[in-house]
Amino acid sequence: MSDAEQLRAEVRRLRAKVRTLRGGRDDLSYVFVMTYGRSGSTLLMGLLNTIPGYLVRGENDDAMHFLYDFHRTCVERSTFWPIERMRTKSNPFFGMGDFPAGSSIAGARRLALDTLLRPKPDTRVTGYKEIRWWRHEDLDAYVAWLREVFPGARFLVNTREHADVLRSKWWAKGDPETTAVHLADIERRMLETAGRLGEAAYHVHFDDYVRDPAVLAPMFAWLGEEYDEAAVRATMEKKHSV
Repeated sequence: MSDAEQLRAEVRRLRAKVRTLRGGRDDLSYVFVMTYGRSGSTLLMGLLNTIPGYLVRGENDDAMHFLYDFHRTCVERSTFWPIERMRTKSNPFFGMGDFPAGSSIAGARRLALDTLLRPKPDTRVTGYKEIRWWRHEDLDAYVAWLREVFPGARFLVNTREHADVLRSKWWAKGDPETTAVHLADIERRMLETAGRLGEAAYHVHFDDYVRDPAVLAPMFAWLGEEYDEAAVRATMEKKHSV
């Protein structure tokens, strides 16, 4: 190996080390599907994965929110007292004042990439779909944190005709009227959060794109991708959990 080749190899090694220290790959974009159960989101996930370079995973039971709680708790506690007091060994929160918020964000990204998302070498865009956003009253703050962890992350909101959703066994629990109100509230909160995200969010409706796949063309444009009608129709012909 020539001196020039050795230098190039060393540069590649150092760049890889920097990416690791920053929290993993810096060449990825992110998209997350925000929805509720029985909305047809598994089909939407399949449609996203028709795009070359996309690897959008399924649900993880809202596991990322545990990391959000960890980060939020530590940041809040780190400012409970003046930092100099918390650097004193006699303080009950000794050390918390120096909590490295940036390292926490980078660590959450690295953990998610290594375990939940697991992008492949040819992956350009990754993310996941989740149906449990309704659990959190602090949805705006949580989404803002996700956008720190995953720079530039965008959110695709998927909804469906409520009458069809409520007929599913997944929702057939408790009082029907109470359940209907709960579903409407979930959707309202998601759409309000999406509205505050501006261009970082996009809304699709299951019944619309199943009726006419061409209505997805603007979604593909929003993603910056080409609309492949043949691939979309072929995916729709496959059985998905809806």
